[in-house]
Amino acid sequence: MDILRNIGGLILGIIIGMFVNYSMIAIGNMIIVPPLTEDITTPEGLKASMPFFEWQHFVFPFLAHALGTFVGASAAAFVAADSKMKFALTIGFFFLMGSVANMVLLPAPVWFSILDFVLAYIPMAYLGWLMIHKLIRVSE
Repeated sequence: MDILRNIGGLILGIIIGMFVNYSMIAIGNMIIVPPLTEDITTPEGLKASMPFFEWQHFVFPFLAHALGTFVGASAAAFVAADSKMKFALTIGFFFLMGSVANMVLLPAPVWFSILDFVLAYIPMAYLGWLMIHKLIRVSE
């Protein structure tokens, strides 16, 4: 039964993290209007628009990556039967690898890539685990 909880935690963490990530990007596009150079709903249009993005266009992508990882890692740690930190960090690594693939396809400014890689994934996964760890300790 523990194996099923652990696998379920990983799957749930990935799904919830992706949902939060997508939601934050959608909200960000409503709040901070992207440059009207191309249709950013397609990968080609987004890639063509990237040179016209200013710093404010990267706020919500960073928040999406950080909060998606945090929530996904928290969910995985909460559901996992044991090794909760390992499962939370696995979610962080999963989203980090997705970001590496995305950065290859959509070259972002170097400052954003560094900020994103350093703060949005492994640290947020660790904080997600830490929050669940403290909540579980308090409730015992």
